[in-house]
Amino acid sequence: MMEKFKNKKTIFLYLTGFFSGMSVMAIELGASRLLSPFFSSSQIVWTIIIGTIMIAMALGNIIGGRIADKEKSPTKLFILLFIASIWTALIPLVGKMIIGGIAVGLATFITHNYLIWAALLSCLIVFVFPLLVLGMVTPNLVKYACSTLDESGKVVGRIEALNTIGSIIGTFVPTFITIPNIGTTWTFLVFAIILFIITLTYFILLSIKWIRKVFIVVIVLGLGIASSFIPTAFWQNNVLYEGESIYNYLRVAEEDDYIYLSTNVLFGVQSMKMKNGELTDSYYDTALAANTFVDSSKFAKDILILGLGTGTYAEESLKYFKVNKIEGVEIDQKIIDLAYKYFDLDERVITYTEDGRAFINRSKDKYDVIMVDAYQDISIPFSMSSLEFFTLIKEHLNPNGCLVVNMNMYSDKEGSINDYLSSTIKHVFPYVYTSKIGTNVELFASVDKDFKEGLNDKIPDIESNVLRERMEKVYKSLNEYTNTSYLLTDDKAAVEKLSMSVLDDMIVDELSGFKNMIKGKSIKELIKMLFNGDFA
Repeated sequence: MMEKFKNKKTIFLYLTGFFSGMSVMAIELGASRLLSPFFSSSQIVWTIIIGTIMIAMALGNIIGGRIADKEKSPTKLFILLFIASIWTALIPLVGKMIIGGIAVGLATFITHNYLIWAALLSCLIVFVFPLLVLGMVTPNLVKYACSTLDESGKVVGRIEALNTIGSIIGTFVPTFITIPNIGTTWTFLVFAIILFIITLTYFILLSIKWIRKVFIVVIVLGLGIASSFIPTAFWQNNVLYEGESIYNYLRVAEEDDYIYLSTNVLFGVQSMKMKNGELTDSYYDTALAANTFVDSSKFAKDILILGLGTGTYAEESLKYFKVNKIEGVEIDQKIIDLAYKYFDLDERVITYTEDGRAFINRSKDKYDVIMVDAYQDISIPFSMSSLEFFTLIKEHLNPNGCLVVNMNMYSDKEGSINDYLSSTIKHVFPYVYTSKIGTNVELFASVDKDFKEGLNDKIPDIESNVLRERMEKVYKSLNEYTNTSYLLTDDKAAVEKLSMSVLDDMIVDELSGFKNMIKGKSIKELIKMLFNGDFA
């Protein structure tokens, strides 16, 4: 039977190599999307994903080679592929719960390098097995596709080429087709079905009983499909929208007083809108001080926002100041769509779907105020944190214009990410001031030595009593930043490593109350609290 299989069905083995290579990359990209809402999509997380996958594949090659030497047919390989297809189908349902459990569980006792340990443990538990099996494919195919040693080079070349081509396609399909259009859950299911079809075909070709296996997979796929209806933040009951874009996990939720957008299920609010239309009592309000610093006119007329989000700062600028032009750059078109649908973004805001650095590179316009609000969680783009970037910003400001930067991770330790960002900006702008708001720091920079006093001088001219009071507080909170010891450049900007250190400290602070909440509780009580939404 095996001779017949070798002689007539080699094409099937080549196809197995092709689709297994495709599945590896699809699972890798799917892994990043499952981990991102919990641990960000930073380079650190990507390094852990890629490193774990490479280790799993290497071990798979070794184990697969040993299996190939011992077995007379590839049946064991296809049985393992069958199990891997079931595992892959269950990842969206079981995997997200395991990752969420790890994210919360480790945070209660890990105080150093939390991001590394949590992401690593998640990868080991959820993703290693199917990738280990996929790593076994090539050495097995090489053995069973070769009839003689004389053709081994040709066969190995074909299998490796098809596996690589599959990997290339498996890189583009999830990123540009399945994840943006049908989501991460269905991406896993699609490639689980592909693996299942491969194993089913093998069993049919060799007349091995497969009806029971079909029944098992149908049940598992049913569970996987059902998981697509389970939200990532399944413990929250105030979610208006949850979905994915090519860049982000996105969630719009509402509280009694406001609606907000978040790209992380554990912490962080990217944009918000108060239901009563008033100030947010957050960093967005503080940033409005930039509109008063410029002295080319009474208040800022032309504003550019790099990192528009759903337009909180833009809306407040339009409400409280007579702005001529306000432009917002947001890399994620889906966020702009949500801004119009859930946050009633004013149509006077001119939006661009583009990377902020790319926009500022091609733009020829100048502005009174440029706001940089493109840092979210630990995902700080190094290209928008460097000396070269802030030099470009300076070139696009009107005389005596103001740069305002939202730094969303506060730390009072010397040499923190905020010190690096502030010091880098200080290398470009001679006058830099900061104001701390909760876990955020708002930075204002200008070439005008009197720009701080510009705020104080114009406070009486602000029509809104609420905003006037807010600006008085901002003025009193401003501290001049003079340190130039640190520098980030396009060549060297370890922003994620610096951010991870701050994240460790934030987790310790943020979860102190959570630890007290769960202290002394039984498993039954914790489960009840989870489904009652007490942790939201």
